[in-house]
Amino acid sequence: MKSAIDYSKIYTDAPEPHPNLILGSLQLLFWLFFRPQAWKNHLKRIDPALYYTSTNIQSIQWCNRKVWKLLIQVYIVTPGTAVFITRLLFLGLPLNDLAYGVAAVSIVFMAVGVATSMAGGGEVVGMAVGVAVGVVLGMAGGVVVGMAGGVLLGMAGGVVVVGMAVGVAVSVAGSMAGMVAGSIAVNTAGMVAGSIAVSTAEGVVFSVAEGVVVGVAVGVAFGVGATINLWRPVLTYPFLVLFHNILYRLDQRFTDHHLSFLHLHASFWDEYQLIPLIGLDKHLVQVMEQKPDEGQVAIDYLLSNSRQRWAVQAAQIELDARMLESSESVEFIRKVYHKLVIGELEGKASPILRIFTRISEYVDSALSQRSNYNQRLALTTTADRLNANLQDLTRSSNEYAPRFYPIAQKWHEIITNYVEELAKQVELRQEIDSPYILAVPLTQKQEIFSGRDDIGSRIEQLILDRRRPPLLLYGQRRMGKTSLLYNLGKLLPNSIIPMFVDLQGAPSSANNYTGFLYNLARGMITSAKKEAVNLPPLTRETLKDDPFTCFDEWLDRVEEVLEQNTALLMLDEFEVLDSAITKGRFDEQDVLGMLRHLIQHRPRFKVMLAGSHTIEEYQRWASYLINVQVVHISYLEEESARRLIERPVKDFMLRYEPDTVERVLELTRCHPFLVQLLCSEIVAYKNEQDPSVRRLATLADVEAAVTEALGTGSFFFADIQNNQVNAMGLDILRFMAARGEGVIVNKNTILQEIPGVLESDFQKLLQRELIEKIENEEEGDGYRFQVELIRRWFAR
Repeated sequence: MKSAIDYSKIYTDAPEPHPNLILGSLQLLFWLFFRPQAWKNHLKRIDPALYYTSTNIQSIQWCNRKVWKLLIQVYIVTPGTAVFITRLLFLGLPLNDLAYGVAAVSIVFMAVGVATSMAGGGEVVGMAVGVAVGVVLGMAGGVVVGMAGGVLLGMAGGVVVVGMAVGVAVSVAGSMAGMVAGSIAVNTAGMVAGSIAVSTAEGVVFSVAEGVVVGVAVGVAFGVGATINLWRPVLTYPFLVLFHNILYRLDQRFTDHHLSFLHLHASFWDEYQLIPLIGLDKHLVQVMEQKPDEGQVAIDYLLSNSRQRWAVQAAQIELDARMLESSESVEFIRKVYHKLVIGELEGKASPILRIFTRISEYVDSALSQRSNYNQRLALTTTADRLNANLQDLTRSSNEYAPRFYPIAQKWHEIITNYVEELAKQVELRQEIDSPYILAVPLTQKQEIFSGRDDIGSRIEQLILDRRRPPLLLYGQRRMGKTSLLYNLGKLLPNSIIPMFVDLQGAPSSANNYTGFLYNLARGMITSAKKEAVNLPPLTRETLKDDPFTCFDEWLDRVEEVLEQNTALLMLDEFEVLDSAITKGRFDEQDVLGMLRHLIQHRPRFKVMLAGSHTIEEYQRWASYLINVQVVHISYLEEESARRLIERPVKDFMLRYEPDTVERVLELTRCHPFLVQLLCSEIVAYKNEQDPSVRRLATLADVEAAVTEALGTGSFFFADIQNNQVNAMGLDILRFMAARGEGVIVNKNTILQEIPGVLESDFQKLLQRELIEKIENEEEGDGYRFQVELIRRWFAR
């Protein structure tokens, strides 16, 4: 069995050199001209003193055998190999002496120009130039040895010495400039001056004509060499495209290989190639599908080390498109948003991919609904949103729109087909649709929202109050505060524009004021759009320099859009923002001072907080928000609760016996969440019965549903038990619950049976609307549970 391949050692900037001395030397030479980062990492691996700046040659670990191997490769093997190759190329060619001389000069100065080019872009200039000089000396020496002619010998000797002097001078200059390994050449610096003097003297023997020819050739050669990294990528590009296409075809044919041919692609070894290497994205996609482990390592390398990052983005977009295209069911669609990662590769496709992410989240939320009816309702809304997105894509100029449009069409078909399937299941099984929604607020599209007309009228009166007091919508948890805020637009006149912001979400979790104000504005813009009011945009970039000033200027533009209308800024879960202030994420003066300024100086804005605590429980808010008017939201009116039970939606098929509805009201006391909880369990219980008795609910059905409701709604009851009462309050509730349904427990009895009970303990339970006080002059005051279902939880 073959061991797993470590792809990180293949796609790396620190590869291991070939162990063979000659092949390893050629590899080092290749790295110098194509992969300087690999050259640097090799020096660092051998001895850090070769890499980090040092002019002290003694700091190098000369006892390290790898150091000596490197020196032999650089200054002996590489030039010697160059001599051998040059002799093979030049010997036997019948060129005249002058041509050979010019060739020698050209070779020398071209190589020096290349070395200089290398020097401009790397930390290891000294060693790099040393290698280039070694090659120059080797090649020029090979030419000289193979020549026959005195003039040629003189010319070549001078040129070679000059070339060597220039190369070593560049090396020394590189080390003096703070580069690395140039210190190796320091000991030869004294010889450089002498070499230059000798070469200058010998140059006099050239004729004037010959000097002109050689001078021109030298200048051109040096210029060509110095700019090699500019013209070489362009010149080799067509050949690379052909080479890459061969690699791509090989990977298509040989799919069973453990290692793809992608690692031979120039994007992994040519650091000077700036031109986008066309076809790389397709090759990445192919490898990701065939060998995902290798493909991911290759992508990680390109993201962090390559100038071909565009290919990673293009490949990722295509992979996302193929993944989305493979969707065949709503179960697949609901999981998509966990797989799509948007943000790291921002680009033109990001807005389109976000459409699919949101649709996936909507589908997941819809399928999480317990009832067939609510699933159909939510999925139908999702299909409508996707249809609107399809229309936008047809008008979009985004280059990726044609690629993703068919996928969006496919998703729309999958969702609508599933909705039809759900409807057929209901008809086939003769089930009762349950419109009841638990644990999430009711939106404007859900007709189950009932009542609260009295609260809507109260809020309208306070909004029209000239004193412009801030409002607090106060009520216990699960009383329907957020549902009311979502649906308040139905209860208020058109001149009042509700702007809902959930402080439990992004605003309070932001890391700075820019994020806080941006998300605050985004919530306002989104909410106003539902009321057909388009507010001006506000970007993070705008808020960056001076957040509060820019936000205040944005509010000026918002007021222009409002004209004569009034904006009701509704801040839900204000306690979460207070927690962020307590943790030091925001400053109290900055945030609450901004709200106070808005209330006092912007008559077009009204502010309403919503929470399960009073302002008195949060003193810092009370000091900024003066004269807060509390709007208390509690149990539903009996008429609204009765309608929620009997006619939650149009054509509701379940009917109740006369006493059955009264029993539901007794058990729930018109608590909006508990009414829905119990009715939902009644519908579920009836759907398990024979169709002949399915559509009429009896008292026995209600009692049977109570047991299930206590289990299904355990999160609601557990929150009371764990988060809303202290240990003493819990003892009181359990003691009272054990006495039975509707029993009034005498206060003195509680004090006798539970030592240490204080008056404040009773007050906290009263404030939480868990118990109620029953006055009795003869026997003394007593207490009983407000809601029978809550009593039954604590009696278990």
